Amino acid sequence: MIRLAVIVASTRHGRFGPTVAAWLTAKARRRADLEIDLVDLAETRLPQDLTDPDQPLPPRVAALAPRLAAADAFAVVTPEYNRSFPAPLKTAIDWYYEEWRAKPVAFVGYGRESGGHHAISQLRQVFTELDAVGIREAVTLPCYWELFAADGTWPKATATCNAELNHMLDRLSWWAHTLREARLVTAHP
Repeated sequence: MIRLAVIVASTRHGRFGPTVAAWLTAKARRRADLEIDLVDLAETRLPQDLTDPDQPLPPRVAALAPRLAAADAFAVVTPEYNRSFPAPLKTAIDWYYEEWRAKPVAFVGYGRESGGHHAISQLRQVFTELDAVGIREAVTLPCYWELFAADGTWPKATATCNAELNHMLDRLSWWAHTLREARLVTAHP
């Protein structure tokens, strides 16, 4: 089994992130190869001020560390704010280092017309700096509010994002297996 941590990046009131994360986790839980840990940054309430490396971690940071360390892969669900990703996500990324290292990261972005492309592009650079592997396949949801079905469900069964998510999860699983085996055989330099 691959342990997949799904990270909900938005902490705003009235946010859409939990809806996207629920869709992603429902699809992922149907697979026999994935075990899901939902990490909602609005619930973790990580402190914004980072400590010096020689200081002890604040309790909330220390509590999340084992969950991230146990993950074989990550799926980040992020909105796009002003052509970027939310500040609480950057804070969460910066609190940790080893937890991301040599693990694959997939992205599901949502927003207006760009669908999160700008946020995802920046996140790829940030995770690369941490020696994580941002996988090529991503799901972007431009004008996500248009994907509601008449009965209020989201997304519509005919929406292309359903197939895109399945493909992304296939690739994320492959990378997670491959990188986990590599970490077991050889320490990351």
